[in-house]
Amino acid sequence: MNKTQLTELVAAKTKMKKKDAEAAVSQVFACITEALVNGEKVQISGFGSFESKERAARIGRNPHTHEEMEIPAFKSAGFSPSRTLKSAINK
Repeated sequence: MNKTQLTELVAAKTKMKKKDAEAAVSQVFACITEALVNGEKVQISGFGSFESKERAARIGRNPHTHEEMEIPAFKSAGFSPSRTLKSAINK
């Protein structure tokens, strides 16, 4: 499912106009993104939690030339599903 399909599904289930549903979905994603940029953890009960994680700098290897190269430190978003979501998926 992509963002357009999610927007259409939200519009259908809530009987909202597609334009309003698209604005709502976009704002949810924007709020989650903003919180992660600010280093906050986003917990959605019954769904899961998003958290920004620090990745340390490390030495990698170019697969074509086998030459060592430094991979700089970076931040990445992580998601941990809730027990409710895990059990819903595994039914």
